Amino acid sequence: MSTPEELPDPQDALTRAHAARAKMAAALDEDQEPEPDEPAGWQPVWKRPRTPKTKAAKKLQLHKQRRRLQDAGKRRLAAGESRRPRPRPRQNRIGNAAARRDARALSRVRHSSAWLW
Repeated sequence: MSTPEELPDPQDALTRAHAARAKMAAALDEDQEPEPDEPAGWQPVWKRPRTPKTKAAKKLQLHKQRRRLQDAGKRRLAAGESRRPRPRPRQNRIGNAAARRDARALSRVRHSSAWLW
């Protein structure tokens, strides 16, 4: 392994690094925090500044949410009650599932070129 004729001076490298430190710090520091009056452009939701809601806006949002949850509850109740008077036997559903599986397998065979062989 050959060594270079002239080794770089470590003191010289250290002085150059110290001289460049201020320039590097300025480059890293710029555009970290935008000015408060300048528009920031697009930012993800979690980085946007919070805008407090008025009491009326809060009440309206809660009213809509409550209404949505009540409607969902009514739908669930109606769905459960529609099955209650005459429940379907399990055997029937199992048979239907098996028939669907058979039909699916048959259609796969029909659409494939297996019958040619």
